[in-house]
Amino acid sequence: MSYTVLARRYRSRDFDELVGQDVVADTLRRAVEQDRVAHAYLFCGTRGVGKTSMARILARALNAVDTLGDTQGVGDAIMRGDDLDVIEIDGASNRGVEQARELIAAAGLSPARCPYRIYIIDEVHMLTSEAFNTLLKTMEEPPSHVKFILCTTEPHKVPATIRSRCQRFDFKPIAMSDIVGHLQHVVDTEGVKVEAGVLDRVAALGQGSMRDALSVLERLLAAGDASIDMDTVEATLGLPPTALVHGIIDAVLDGAADAALQQANALQQQGIALDQVIESLVETNRELMLMCTCGVDTELIDAGETQREALAQRAQLGRPDVFAHAVAVFEAVARQSAMAASAGALFDAALVRLALASSMEDDTRTDAQQSAPVAAKKKRPAARPEPSVKPAAATPSITPAAAKSPRKKKAPDVSATAETPPPAAGSSMTESWATFCSSLESRALQVAAEMLTPRSMDNGTIHLDVDGSSIVVEDKLDQLQAAAAGILGSGTTLVLNSSTPATPPPSASASLSQAGADPLVKMVSEVFDAEVVQVKASSASAPQHTQERTQDV
Repeated sequence: MSYTVLARRYRSRDFDELVGQDVVADTLRRAVEQDRVAHAYLFCGTRGVGKTSMARILARALNAVDTLGDTQGVGDAIMRGDDLDVIEIDGASNRGVEQARELIAAAGLSPARCPYRIYIIDEVHMLTSEAFNTLLKTMEEPPSHVKFILCTTEPHKVPATIRSRCQRFDFKPIAMSDIVGHLQHVVDTEGVKVEAGVLDRVAALGQGSMRDALSVLERLLAAGDASIDMDTVEATLGLPPTALVHGIIDAVLDGAADAALQQANALQQQGIALDQVIESLVETNRELMLMCTCGVDTELIDAGETQREALAQRAQLGRPDVFAHAVAVFEAVARQSAMAASAGALFDAALVRLALASSMEDDTRTDAQQSAPVAAKKKRPAARPEPSVKPAAATPSITPAAAKSPRKKKAPDVSATAETPPPAAGSSMTESWATFCSSLESRALQVAAEMLTPRSMDNGTIHLDVDGSSIVVEDKLDQLQAAAAGILGSGTTLVLNSSTPATPPPSASASLSQAGADPLVKMVSEVFDAEVVQVKASSASAPQHTQERTQDV
């Protein structure tokens, strides 16, 4: 007895067995029960979602009316695709006008033993324009005993004149949970034991297609073992091992470029193609980005329980922008690899670039923030910390407002009455300003605040020197002012010092260099893989060398 592949052996045989297309199945069942069957149908959807199976099930429901009394085996013949009155035609190999004319001529003949002569045309979009034109009149007003069921993966290629003569049903990709449930039924029937997470991986490889998932499962069953584990899946299908892919991501998150390169080399030593490695990294980083953004239980990720738990643990180590940046970088490598002299060099450079991204980000922080624990940068506390800095007699400090009562806030404890010289490094004022910077929830505000250095304070007015781009700082000054009022006290005023003597405008090359060194520009260039090509001066943001910009809150 010849072997039958799983996709044919476990093909659905009635409306209840069809997986993942409940709406279509219920509608057609009611149409048959109420005798409201159209003369032509158009089934649209991607490969392996049940279009041909549904066509056969509908034909069986129309022609094998009394299944119990079907002594001639009409129902079984229809499901096998070799019944005399249910003719299946491949549109790719019968696409000419001559085949269409033969079909029309045969449609005039009465069915041999069934109520209807049914034509199932698969991949109907492959027919030529002449063949479609030949079918037009017959499909609009066919003989009473003729039904047409057209199946296609590309409905936009079917002429509108044909679509208007059919009832259209769109078959959606099958949900991963439905595919896993059907695969579990198959392995139970076959008597094969599978490790937890294997069917989830197989279903994910199916990408919404039941036939593709069954084909993958059949390759695993052909390995000959009575049980299937994850190592068997990765070895048989040539997939990058999940442990090594996660190891690369962990090394990147830790800023360990050497470890990331070693994990990538281990993948290449196993003979894994570079494009498969990049694809796995893109998909894994995408899932981590979605999980950080939408939560662990988001429906945007098709993953089983085992895989979801592993992703959830890893998602806690990063931020959505970090994973989004990784997706953009790996996608750029995938596009450039086809034209690059060495795709491996591009991939290695991308790993080093991502691993060092955290170090490049830390360069914009103050020394006080660089000494903070790493965990504090990965996840800020929900409540804003209140620094416990007490004012000194010689050097005034910046003390946040004490909120002992929710109804009334105390004014900031400011004891200075005149400007004082800049405090020494590590003084209470510098430490308090570093605490203020770390308390800001917006990353953009943090970058702007880190460009400022407190020099003195006079009656609640904090004088600040601009260490970075004055354009960025002045743009965020209003927001910094509001944040300072909430954290340092309602009477706090921020004043920018502009003691630098006026200098002639820089040359074009110097402007490009200065713009490229700006921390925000660096961040944007990293995310979008861009470079600075032009710098335009803005009159609204031109520096004022003889004035100070202030605002009271």
